[in-house]
Amino acid sequence: MLVYHAAITAAEDYLERRALHRQAHFDRIVGLRAQGFVIGGGPAPDGRTADIFYRVAQPPDIGPLIEDDPYYLGKVWTAYTLRTFSQFIEPWELPPVVTDGSRRVTFVEGMASEPDMATFALIELRGAGRLAFGGFFEGGASLALLNTADAAEASAWLATTGFWKLDTLKARPFVYAL
Repeated sequence: MLVYHAAITAAEDYLERRALHRQAHFDRIVGLRAQGFVIGGGPAPDGRTADIFYRVAQPPDIGPLIEDDPYYLGKVWTAYTLRTFSQFIEPWELPPVVTDGSRRVTFVEGMASEPDMATFALIELRGAGRLAFGGFFEGGASLALLNTADAAEASAWLATTGFWKLDTLKARPFVYAL
């Protein structure tokens, strides 16, 4: 199975557009999650972007999962960029869906100086309840969803392992909806 990170851009008037499509979007994406196609996702706190993690069997399967979404069809989402994980650390379990914006977490991206050891570090962070999921792209770039709203704390969890290039670590807030 392939795991994709979809970085989604929203329309400038997304708040107005999303109201008409919100329930259909949630019904569909929660259904895809129940079928194992969606691992997790949600919006940035300002709603201007979203990140969704999809699991598919073949590369052609990813397009319809995004482009048939009511948000995409309704032009709430205007564009997306895909990255394929070469290695992915799955979540232990899927958390309940939370649509009120209360589950604040942090993405940390950066380059691993020692990718093999960094993989073990992510697994340990998951075991400690600090990592929801994450992994590596070709070339050693990583993306980790960390269970804290504190960006400095999230970055420190990776930095203290010694397996990331510190000057490449960048944290950003995220609302973990599903």
